[in-house]
Amino acid sequence: MNPGIGISGMGRIGRLLIRRLMAEHSTQLKAINSMHPIETIAHLLKYDSIHGTWDAAIWGKDDALIINGHSIQVIYEPDPSRIPWQALGVEIVIDATGKFNNRESAEQHKAGGALTVIISAPGDRMDLTVVMGVNDHQYHPRKHTLLSAASCTTNCLSPVLFILDQAYGVERGWMTTIHSFTSDQRHLDNPHKDLRRARGCTQSIVPTSTGVGKSLIDVLPHLSGCVEGTSIRVPTQDVSLIDLTLRVSKEMTTEDVQGVLREAARGAFSAYVDYTEEPLVSADFIGNDKSAVIDGLTVSASDGFIKLMAWYDNEWGYASRVIDLTHLVQERMSEA
Repeated sequence: MNPGIGISGMGRIGRLLIRRLMAEHSTQLKAINSMHPIETIAHLLKYDSIHGTWDAAIWGKDDALIINGHSIQVIYEPDPSRIPWQALGVEIVIDATGKFNNRESAEQHKAGGALTVIISAPGDRMDLTVVMGVNDHQYHPRKHTLLSAASCTTNCLSPVLFILDQAYGVERGWMTTIHSFTSDQRHLDNPHKDLRRARGCTQSIVPTSTGVGKSLIDVLPHLSGCVEGTSIRVPTQDVSLIDLTLRVSKEMTTEDVQGVLREAARGAFSAYVDYTEEPLVSADFIGNDKSAVIDGLTVSASDGFIKLMAWYDNEWGYASRVIDLTHLVQERMSEA
């Protein structure tokens, strides 16, 4: 039997994780932890302004969330060390709170009996940071019990870098993510430690930082220090875009690069990467479950440089990768 799953945190990603799991008719989701009333959780699961109304029967009853007849225990505990995961039948915890992103804080879930903890964010000093399709082969259930699923941007960038590095040898790179606003920003001007994020996110283009460079150290260590990144937050609710420029060691043409990327998307990376030459815009990628959709019309190559753009649904695509990682953990734990 597959290990039971628990989710802590019912924000944007936490709720989409539930949608993604239950779309598979899974019965492995045993419990969720939230600070919000069960009626609020049920309503926001059912109705989503970006991803639409979920065609599922959802209601709350006592301390249980019922989805299509499957009962999920609801816990209200701010301290992860006090959540009784083992008693709830949970062995794998996904922490989607955004608050417990280092080794010491994530490990608190083990006090209640969790065997493996996955954080849906970049992590500090975790056992392993995993980007599916790039370094998931490194995961071992006995060796790695504190995992990070990296960031949505790292999940988009890493497979593209991996493909091009294998083909042409990446020497140096610069990436800008044009990123939809998130709940970390202020919708009206209000205090924030990042003064630019303190400004109303629906009114301005907001330059800010990205942690993609740090995550690359964990995922593609041989490219550590070779690729720098920055972020520009824009007034859209969902879907983001990386703008990537690389200096490589081999000569190639634009057509060569397009061919390599197209072949990778059709072959070894088909589960995580797509390729399109349709003249599409961000709204067309809402609900896309790929880590990266390479925009073939933006690919350009000359004089040892490659430039391209790749789309990603920073909500649904990322939630899909977190669930893929969870299934990998379930599979390997069952085999161990």
